[in-house]
Amino acid sequence: MRFCNKQSGFTLIELIVIIAIVAVLAGIAVPNFLSYMPKYRLNGTARQVMGDLMAARMKAVSQNNEFKIFFLANGHDYMILDDDNNDGTADGGEWTETKDIRDKYHDVTISFKDDLIKNPIFSPKGTASNRKNIKLTNSSGSKYIKIAITGRVKIDDTP
Repeated sequence: MRFCNKQSGFTLIELIVIIAIVAVLAGIAVPNFLSYMPKYRLNGTARQVMGDLMAARMKAVSQNNEFKIFFLANGHDYMILDDDNNDGTADGGEWTETKDIRDKYHDVTISFKDDLIKNPIFSPKGTASNRKNIKLTNSSGSKYIKIAITGRVKIDDTP
């Protein structure tokens, strides 16, 4: 008859050593991760605004009327207008949607190169007028959303 005195598992000392190693690695990784967060918020804002502009362009084509985007002076709100009568103002019965980028991206602001707000208009043909490079800024830098006369919307790192 043979007895096997086989033990499985970890000793208390082994667990304490592993916890200490994990704590040291977390102490190194967390500050590095936090320094990348402003960059991620800036990229997320750029994608959100670009997506809304592209959606407005697609709706202008599909609904055969102009869509206008108003960038409000507070630096973080913009309004999308379904301009049914193509007069450039929000009349009764016309669909509008206001978006606040600070709901998700608290440290990003919208501005323009010369501080003159020109609100882009997408026509039923998909082209854009009143174009302007939109500048998004936070502590990590700036991103630019460019609108071409053809209606193409893209994100760029340069003005």
